[in-house]
Amino acid sequence: MHILSIVLQSWLLFSMAFFGGSKLAGAQHQVELFDSIKLPQWFRVITGYVQIAGCIGLIIGYWNPGAAAWTSIGIGIMMLVAFFTHLRVKHPIGKIIPALLNLLIAAAIVILNADKLSSLFG
Repeated sequence: MHILSIVLQSWLLFSMAFFGGSKLAGAQHQVELFDSIKLPQWFRVITGYVQIAGCIGLIIGYWNPGAAAWTSIGIGIMMLVAFFTHLRVKHPIGKIIPALLNLLIAAAIVILNADKLSSLFG
């Protein structure tokens, strides 16, 4: 596996684990964030579970780069939605940067592993 892909994958894994875990734990900043974007708190929990599922896919991706690429597509879509949601409610740039950075990292993982997208199961 390409070293850059492993580094980016590890960063994305750490990020998804941190943010997903804080959503599931009900961290005050996550509760306030979902209040500010006018989404119900049950959606915060669902988002946390989706992020933790992404962590599992990224871990599998260390052995199967196709899984890393497909998981990164899913995370990228989630980060794109998060980016536009932050823009919609006019959050400051400091709240927008994590979603944008994770979107770019997910896109880079997909690009680095694009040749493995068709080989998810073998």
